[in-house]
Amino acid sequence: MVAQVSIGVQPSCARRPTVSPPQPRFQLSAKPLFRRSPLRSASSKPAASTEKPGASAVMEASGFDSEGREFRNAEEMWREAIGKEGDVHKRKEWYRQGVGYWEGVEATTDGVLGGYAHVNDADVKGSEAFLKMILAERFPGGGRGRNLVALDCGSGIGRVTKNLLIRFFAEVDLLEPVSHFLEAARESLVPESGSAIENKATNFFCDPFRLPVCLQICKCMYITPSRNEFTPDVGRYDVIWIQWCIGHLADDDFISFFMRAKAGLKPGGLFVLKENIARSGFVLDKEDRSITRSDTYFKELFHRCGLHMFKSKDQKGLPQELFAVKMYALTPDAPKRVHNTRAKAQPNRPASSNE
Repeated sequence: MVAQVSIGVQPSCARRPTVSPPQPRFQLSAKPLFRRSPLRSASSKPAASTEKPGASAVMEASGFDSEGREFRNAEEMWREAIGKEGDVHKRKEWYRQGVGYWEGVEATTDGVLGGYAHVNDADVKGSEAFLKMILAERFPGGGRGRNLVALDCGSGIGRVTKNLLIRFFAEVDLLEPVSHFLEAARESLVPESGSAIENKATNFFCDPFRLPVCLQICKCMYITPSRNEFTPDVGRYDVIWIQWCIGHLADDDFISFFMRAKAGLKPGGLFVLKENIARSGFVLDKEDRSITRSDTYFKELFHRCGLHMFKSKDQKGLPQELFAVKMYALTPDAPKRVHNTRAKAQPNRPASSNE
């Protein structure tokens, strides 16, 4: 989600780096893609924290919007953004404007990355290292010889699928609400001949209300919370990859999405979430209707979703003016406790005459 902002914030999945001078105490950092795009400012880098995630620590933390307005806490911000509970019209408008923003962005790498196409290589390199690590630790032989299947959520033009996922998974499904992004992904990933390839993009999920004629291989569903909520096939995926798009979901819809999506994981499967990270609290992007959350904020939401941290890693090699980016591998399974059964080391003693 990249939104252009008058004070130095850019839309997330495509924030355009047109930044005006930052306000005295409010600097944002660029974020990439809806894919958000890079937001500005060193102050957006996460600060080291010993704070334990919890409602009081997270939801009461203050934050800003892209115009510099300060909110006392997340509740006040969401009340302003999507209205009080039961305000269906305002919530629907939040999502309509979010998708509408991306409908005006060109279906290119530079478009979905908000003018930061040059971060693509560093992004893919960081994701690949993280994916290799979790596959090696989660699946015997790193998943080789196993028919691994992934879901790319907020897939955009298929950038992550084409550059990364299709090299590690036998099948990849793409989920994207912006029709011209999805069409670009299909054209890029599916040969005109339709001939089968060893690793392939299999299903393209889209919003039926915005795509009059569905692709033959498209099961039309929508990721945003509505009467057409996306629910994956039970036990289909080894990995559900969610990158630069979850900031478009309000907290309750964030939780609802993961609660539904859990059913789509195979035994031992996991989620990978890659997102921009605010230094503390949150940053609301009013242009593309997205929120950048802090690490603590995310961890509280993971807890509410019943998800457990398997691994996490910071993305390296991005420009300093962008938001910091973090990768989380999450599992619905509680971590197993490892008991140390090794015998205690024996103190040094003189050798016996029988030795």
